[in-house]
Amino acid sequence: MLKKQNVFTALSAVAVLTALAGCSSSSEPLEVEDAWAKAADSGMTAVFAEITNPSSADVTMVGGNTDAAAKVELHEVADGVMREKSGGHLIPAGETLSLMPGGDHIMLMGLTEPLLAGDSLSVTIELDNGETLVIDAQVRDYQGANEEYHGDGMDMGGGDMGHGDMDMEQDGSGDGEMNQNGME
Repeated sequence: MLKKQNVFTALSAVAVLTALAGCSSSSEPLEVEDAWAKAADSGMTAVFAEITNPSSADVTMVGGNTDAAAKVELHEVADGVMREKSGGHLIPAGETLSLMPGGDHIMLMGLTEPLLAGDSLSVTIELDNGETLVIDAQVRDYQGANEEYHGDGMDMGGGDMGHGDMDMEQDGSGDGEMNQNGME
């Protein structure tokens, strides 16, 4: 009789632990596909990817950091102007956010060293739920997405990187092409 009770107790404990393990994670991790960054010798560049939120709760990317740059900003292109996206990048529950040239993207400002095609880099993104997402991106040559800045310029000494408005030109192919001036 004692052995049956011990087996029952052990099975009950396993069932409770299994249920608790299922409850310990309130959200599924974000899924990152095709992450890449534009090669650049200096100044700034951008990271692009497809990020899917398989969970039942919206998640917002609110900031980030990387050893590859002094500053990470979340940007958008709206009405032909590239700018920091107020409130970050929302990834609705069950949907995919496309970070792409000419649209939403992750901006790396004040590169710490050249990013050459074939290199890889890692960017840690802060989420509004307190979690982080690590994006490992391959550096690629890309002829579009060359930022053109109008305004204050940048303080590369780690201070305010006030870059003013950023205009976006179209190259006729539908891809956003931006020209980088005065950044080297």
